[in-house]
Amino acid sequence: MTPSLRLVFAVHNHQPVGNFDGVFEQACEEAYLPFMDVVDDFPDLPVTMHISGSLLEWLEQHRTDYLDRIKASVAAGHMEILGGPYFESILASIPGRDRIGQIQLYVKHLEELFETRVRGMWVPERVWEPAFTSDLVDAGIEYTILDDSHFRWAGFSDDKLHGHYLTENEGRLLSVFPDDETLRYTIPWSEPDETIAYLRQLAEKFPGTVVSFGDDGEKFGSWPGTFNHVYGDKQWLRRFFQAIREQSEWLRVVTMAQAVDSVAPSGKVYLPNASYREMTEWALPTDQQIVYQQTRQHLEKLDDWKTVQPFFRAGMWRNFLVKYPESNDMYCRSLEISRRLAAMEDDPHHPLSESVRDSIRLELYRGQCNCPYWHGAFGGLYLPHLRNAIYRHLIAADTLLEKASGRSGRWVDISAEDFNLDARQEIRIASDRLIAYLSPARGGHLYELDVRSIETNLLSTLNRRPEPYHQMILDIGGKSESVDDIDFNKHEGARFKQDNLDQQIAYDRWPRKSLVDHFLRPGTTAEDFAAGNGEIGDFLLGVHESKTRKSSSRVEAILSREGRLGEHWIQMTKQISLDAARTGQLEFDYRLNQLPVGEEIQFAVEFNFSSMPASQPDRYFYDESGRRVGQLETVLNLSDQQRIGLVDEWLGVDTTLEASVPCNVWTFPIQTVSQSEGGYELVHQSSVVTLVWNFVVDESRSFHVQIQQCVDTSAAHARQLAAFSSES
Repeated sequence: MTPSLRLVFAVHNHQPVGNFDGVFEQACEEAYLPFMDVVDDFPDLPVTMHISGSLLEWLEQHRTDYLDRIKASVAAGHMEILGGPYFESILASIPGRDRIGQIQLYVKHLEELFETRVRGMWVPERVWEPAFTSDLVDAGIEYTILDDSHFRWAGFSDDKLHGHYLTENEGRLLSVFPDDETLRYTIPWSEPDETIAYLRQLAEKFPGTVVSFGDDGEKFGSWPGTFNHVYGDKQWLRRFFQAIREQSEWLRVVTMAQAVDSVAPSGKVYLPNASYREMTEWALPTDQQIVYQQTRQHLEKLDDWKTVQPFFRAGMWRNFLVKYPESNDMYCRSLEISRRLAAMEDDPHHPLSESVRDSIRLELYRGQCNCPYWHGAFGGLYLPHLRNAIYRHLIAADTLLEKASGRSGRWVDISAEDFNLDARQEIRIASDRLIAYLSPARGGHLYELDVRSIETNLLSTLNRRPEPYHQMILDIGGKSESVDDIDFNKHEGARFKQDNLDQQIAYDRWPRKSLVDHFLRPGTTAEDFAAGNGEIGDFLLGVHESKTRKSSSRVEAILSREGRLGEHWIQMTKQISLDAARTGQLEFDYRLNQLPVGEEIQFAVEFNFSSMPASQPDRYFYDESGRRVGQLETVLNLSDQQRIGLVDEWLGVDTTLEASVPCNVWTFPIQTVSQSEGGYELVHQSSVVTLVWNFVVDESRSFHVQIQQCVDTSAAHARQLAAFSSES
């Protein structure tokens, strides 16, 4: 009997929400279009394709020619389109209502655009939990594909990792294809003949079954060093398809739909919480990730490694929310928006029109795009423009919700609840122009400051913290080399985008947020402070008592704490206020009491400003006289100032800090050494602006200062009006 094998060849094309137009265009030219050039020449080899909603939105605006080719392939039966959550959200990061909502909305859009029926879906980053099954089925999905490692961790041996299996939750059945790891590693890295030989072995052992390959479309031309390999001199993809065609007597390429319809399920399986192996490693705390990697390297040298491997596991995706508090902040913000939208949909007193509801949902769904919520071999969380994009859409959704609830004109509001899911209450101060979040239980910090008109969180900061690859950078010495041999399929290799990165590695000892209160050893210099030294108080992360006050024209949060200043106990009260007459201006009133008479005090309040890129001439500081004093990465030590301003002309924002008592102003940049697709790089995360007062305590035993933070977006507003007028 002639051996037979069905091969599913699936590609997943994705670009994050907020990525640069040039990156979309480059991926299109280097990967997506050349891939179609080859596919069109092999109509007898149907492929299965998934395009994320964020990429599809860009293609619909800029490259309809590409979409027309996809549509023609679908119509001819040469291609199957997969669905998924609209904006490639990790299913574990969004509530069930949004899983179902995103999948259904995207399926509807795909079916209308490509005039086809969508039955299967791609699971973002293959992050899986058993309860997802019922949500997918309720959204109309019949099948999906996950890594064969998911099946191994469920106890399946190698001879079971083919075909497709049924899984179940609450009585809903879903077919799941094991994605063959060997194929993911040979395609497109090994010679086509090697892959064909492997497929022949499967055909001989398991005649009549299905083997599945599913991986990123960007590895076919867009990843560093792959374009020439896949399409240039080596023409790997064309040679591979030709090799498959030559084996047509025993090897047939099918879509996932054809496989489900023609091959019975191989059995039933319940898959554990899992993702692809590298993702589970990245989710571990850094110290444990290093131990895991060392242990794995040791075990791989043993003769029985293949026996041990299925039982050797790392972490789970949700712990990125623990590893990176900044990810948790975005996650909790999206949950808040989702809850408010769901409550409003159920509220008969505030009926939502279909168009308003859909607009809010789309902004929320865009704000759930997975890429900035985690970090591994790719930049993800460390890339400010991706974090900014998440906040941009969540802020837009928030503003739409406020308008839908009937708010108009100037208004202020204050509320307290557990916004960041730490079992402690945070405070939300909001107006028609700003949204501010305070954490009384964590230093009384201002940890988010949203500017509605430009849809920007000025506190989308990121701390410098240890990463496993930092030791390698230190060992190599940060030498810059231009190489193109990184194996991103194995997530291995090293490329340095700047020299001397080893000298830039530093770690933060407290969150880089605002209203971070410091008591410094007298004589502490700006250089000492930038290095994290000089602290003699315990107010950085201390718990504050809090209360709120509200009237129709003003809201106030009063935070107070008794704490240590060296050997002394002192009292601090800081009041954060927002007035309806000035809804773009936050007022901070600091009162220090019970200070030791005659002692020299060095008191500082730290602010951080993110979302304003450095090293650009149109992003700069100015002093109290209005004089430009440097770009936003500049290290400054200004004496006897009452005002410091930051301008981002591209965003159209001018934000100032004005103090009632003259102070010194220290500024310096927070820059992370991190890795992304392009290699290791230095990334500007925020500008630190610290107001510093030096004084000797008099008989009053007190110190009082008022600080006003004003956010002016009139330049952005004028630009919007000009654009509107030109369009009209």
